[in-house]
Amino acid sequence: MTDTTVVSVPDSPYAIEVKNVCKSFGPNPVLKNVNLKVRRGKTRVILGPSGSGKTVIMKHMIGLLKPDSGNILVDGVDITTLPHNELLNVRRKFGMVFQQAALFDSMTVGENVSFPLREHSVLSKEAIAEKVREKLGVVDLKNIEHKYPAELSGGMRKRVGLARAIVLEPSIVLYDEPTTGLDPLTTDSVDKMILDASKRLNVTSVVISHDVGSALLVADDIAVIHEGVIVEDVPAKEIRDSTHPFVREFLHTWFRKQ
Repeated sequence: MTDTTVVSVPDSPYAIEVKNVCKSFGPNPVLKNVNLKVRRGKTRVILGPSGSGKTVIMKHMIGLLKPDSGNILVDGVDITTLPHNELLNVRRKFGMVFQQAALFDSMTVGENVSFPLREHSVLSKEAIAEKVREKLGVVDLKNIEHKYPAELSGGMRKRVGLARAIVLEPSIVLYDEPTTGLDPLTTDSVDKMILDASKRLNVTSVVISHDVGSALLVADDIAVIHEGVIVEDVPAKEIRDSTHPFVREFLHTWFRKQ
């Protein structure tokens, strides 16, 4: 029998590598020779306006899309050619926090957080309940298992979404526009949540955003994408010094609005 186990390279300094990726939908090129590296244990923000290709990059990272050309490496494994069962194993490395938290309104908080465990584990009810309590504690939520999403604030729903994302203990957490549509106080709460999760769980984080303020707060590294091209890729502390015309305009526009 052929061994089809996915071999990872945990000593690689990069959790994810995007290499020369191109992607078009019909006649429309969306990603144009994108190169990007996500350092293990760090927070990478991909910053850019709506329609720039940010979400398409994220979908490639988790294997929901395949590139027209180029490669995606996760822990050193090229996922672009993996058969479906091996790709599913790679996806278990990821947790996903969606833009609107994407909680099931008809389920309690406890049922929402436990959903991945009920789908993908054989743990007892008692063990699942303990895991739920543990992960809610990680995001500073306690004794709310019985509540429904409608009873929670926007920031609390985001934290429940993160608890659900980490309940299977992924090594990589993806955040899709986590602060979109939130008021300043809730945005601040979500930013702190991302920072806390990175420190407490030692996970690699990828944040898709057009929020410059949040990016500057949470990122170790920032890549700016414009019309499918990475036009800047620097440590977060250096992004203000960019000389690229689009990056300077994008940053200055944001700061003028503050």
